[in-house]
Amino acid sequence: MSKRLFVVLVILMSLSLVGIIFVQGYWIASAVKEKQESFSLNANQILTNVSERVTDSEDRRYYLKFQKLIDSVGDLKDSEVVNVFQITSRDEKNNETSIYTRGIIEEDYNIFPTFIDNTTEDDSTSIKNFKRIETRVIYREDLLDDADLKLSPVQKFKKVINVSKVMGEYKDIINELTRQVPIHERVSNDLLEFLLQAYLDELDLDLDFEFGVYDDGLATKIKSDKFKIDNDGIYDVPLFDDDDQKSGYTLFVSFPKKNKYVLSSIMGMAIMSIVFTLIIIIAYSSALYQLIKQKQISEIKTDFINNMTHEFKTPIATINLALDAVRNPKVIDDKEKVKRYLRMIREENKRMHAQVENVLQISKLEKNQLDISKEEVDIHDLIEDAMSHIELIVEDRKGYVKMHLEANDTMVMANDTHFTNVLVNVLDNAIKYTEGEPKIDIYTQVVKNNIQIKIKDQGQGMSKSVQKRIFEKFYREHTGDIHNVKGHGLGLAYVKRIVDDHDGQISVESEKGKGSTFIIKLPLIS
Repeated sequence: MSKRLFVVLVILMSLSLVGIIFVQGYWIASAVKEKQESFSLNANQILTNVSERVTDSEDRRYYLKFQKLIDSVGDLKDSEVVNVFQITSRDEKNNETSIYTRGIIEEDYNIFPTFIDNTTEDDSTSIKNFKRIETRVIYREDLLDDADLKLSPVQKFKKVINVSKVMGEYKDIINELTRQVPIHERVSNDLLEFLLQAYLDELDLDLDFEFGVYDDGLATKIKSDKFKIDNDGIYDVPLFDDDDQKSGYTLFVSFPKKNKYVLSSIMGMAIMSIVFTLIIIIAYSSALYQLIKQKQISEIKTDFINNMTHEFKTPIATINLALDAVRNPKVIDDKEKVKRYLRMIREENKRMHAQVENVLQISKLEKNQLDISKEEVDIHDLIEDAMSHIELIVEDRKGYVKMHLEANDTMVMANDTHFTNVLVNVLDNAIKYTEGEPKIDIYTQVVKNNIQIKIKDQGQGMSKSVQKRIFEKFYREHTGDIHNVKGHGLGLAYVKRIVDDHDGQISVESEKGKGSTFIIKLPLIS
């Protein structure tokens, strides 16, 4: 995968993820807004219903007082027939005559409204009451001796009905009289609380509420214990208003847990939405991680192939040159030169074989197919054996390897061959990554039940980021030219796997420009 294609793919995936998160967030915000609007609509409807019920309750209470007073002061009324009509019909078969009369009577009452609190007796109030009167009289005709026609009533029915239970005149008088009555005598806390709770239950709204009645912005005695005008989620409605003018009273109702209720109503869907979004984010992160990992592996493998090609190219070129030299007539008769070139060919061939064998061993380790048998060995003997492999190279570069073997208990269970290779690989790295004279110190000491081996060099060192990845397969630190140090990035990966197989630990301490120290710990034989 090219770098440009990789970047485009990452951008597209990122934009898709951001779009999904934005849509989910927008949906949740829209759902919350819709629920808030629905709640506000229900709350305003509840307040309107409560206001109407309180007003109707007061009107009914005063109307009943008026009716009782009217019935008790019948002698004060003045009646006037507003409209009347009569219908006469005759039944020939039964010899009967029916007379039906219907009219409307207006009654005026001049009363002193002493039943209203806080009013005076100086003025009387005129109240009009309209009644509908229906009368039906049936006469039977009898023929007498003098042939005069006499009519005698045999059935009479009279019905008196109020035209309206509450007339407009009553309403005006009630409004005028109650305007002087204190609010706490017109409505009670218990009534408001009962009505509010009843309408909330009717809409299945299980919510706490607080309420208060204000008179032109001033608090009154009608309010709940915890009501505050600055509460969140507060609604209001006029109280005791009539068609002509306002009373000045306002009922405020607050729902302290409104936001919690609104959020809880969509919590289920919101949680599912968040969970699915998190799953998408995790899937995206995993896919992105795999893409980056694959890209890194691709780069590492490319470096590995380049390095392996370089590692094989040098010995192959050396072998070709040696063969050409041997075939030279001037050289073929010189046995010493022939032996030297043959020895060179054998050494380069062994070098290529070692490279291939190292790769095969790593592959077997990955598949757990490498059979590593362990036996009792002296770790100091393995260190001395490993030194013999590299001391000529160190001497050739005018360097040194010093041993500080201070451990008094040195017996471990290890594979002689593989653990020697571990030490050789670490020492070889110390030589490779030292530009001048290699200066290497080897320390051993007993730490609790383990023997600790320290291999310290004064080479170029490494950064913290490199230290974290130094034991990864194929990994090599880039220094511009990937061939400036021979190798293929498998040595320390092999070291780590062998040490782990011996139930040991390996770590590195390093500082750029000041060298590195590799620390190996192996359990001692109890």
